Amino acid sequence: MAGAGKGWLLVATFEGHAAKTDQLDDRDLDTAVLGLVGEVGSLVSALKKKRRDTDGFFGYHEAVVEELGDVLWYISAIARRGGTSLSEVMARAAGHAGDASTIRFADLTAGGPARPGAFEASLLALAGEAGDLAKRFAIGAYHDNPDALRGDLIKFVRPLAEAAAATEVDLDGAAAKNIEKREDRWPTERRFPPPKDDGLHVDEQLPRKMRVLIYEREVNGTNFVFQKSGGILLGDRLTDNHLPPDDYRFHDVFHLAHAAVLGWSPTTRALLRIKRKSQKAVDENEDGARANLIEEGLTTWIFETAKQHRFFASTSKLGLDLLKDIKRFVRGYEAEALPMWLWESAILQGYAVFRELQASRRGVVMTDLDLRRIWLEPMSDEDRRLCGLD
Repeated sequence: MAGAGKGWLLVATFEGHAAKTDQLDDRDLDTAVLGLVGEVGSLVSALKKKRRDTDGFFGYHEAVVEELGDVLWYISAIARRGGTSLSEVMARAAGHAGDASTIRFADLTAGGPARPGAFEASLLALAGEAGDLAKRFAIGAYHDNPDALRGDLIKFVRPLAEAAAATEVDLDGAAAKNIEKREDRWPTERRFPPPKDDGLHVDEQLPRKMRVLIYEREVNGTNFVFQKSGGILLGDRLTDNHLPPDDYRFHDVFHLAHAAVLGWSPTTRALLRIKRKSQKAVDENEDGARANLIEEGLTTWIFETAKQHRFFASTSKLGLDLLKDIKRFVRGYEAEALPMWLWESAILQGYAVFRELQASRRGVVMTDLDLRRIWLEPMSDEDRRLCGLD
């Protein structure tokens, strides 16, 4: 967003976005307080890992930026539910005499160069304030008392600003990153990103609509899964390659889900022979063997998680940590730009079709890239004939 990370972000702007992406109940102050305490713990954990692993702790700065942003989000959530606002808290903590709606994150600074051990000292102070806030909340000190809550939040944000300064992270940048993350996961408006192959010749585009027959058939005493489109077999026949059997043989449905919902699937491109040959760099890097391995590895990794949760049979939404890990998995490839909410849709739709295939062992996978949908239909008599099924 414009001005983010340059000292221009208004606290009120951050608060407005935080309110729109807030998934908690409007009256749920308990979870907001617990969330704040948890995020402070994550900051302390980042410091502990840095001390333990030194240069072996990769992503330290990135972790601190994210945790600081999450802390700001939870302060905003607490303030809003307690009858005050983060803008008021920040304005009073900074000694801002004007309208609280004009306060910027950059206006709250620790001041002066960071002293040795400042990050550790500020984190300990922050942890102490978080503990005090939780204790006072538990005894009802903030019930119908926004002044008391505001006062304790003011005491909380001062060491927060010191911790940010000591680690050379500005609160403005941390807040902007938080907006970016939450918009990626819980957007204020959901818009499908255009497929990366828009404008290319149809021979280099993922099919906007597909009809793929997927079925299990026994060959010489072994059950294999085949897939066929337009009467032509796609790829190799598959087994689970795993003991005990877990039906991973149907996993190509996940690649079809990626193609249909995300508009991305190097594996599907390879199966259909529709690589983007007109763009040499894209053909080599985005549609090549390494990108294919990335998608296969990602699919296998998600599958192992899904097995522990009945293949997401009762899962209506995926955890933020899982979605962040997926984004890290595809880092450096065009799929990294795809939003987390769209990844969630692709995965949950793909696993819904997978569970149906588990039950029926055959079916017609239908995809619509324009609608970002994938679903399963029963085979017709003609379909079964084409597949050599009874």
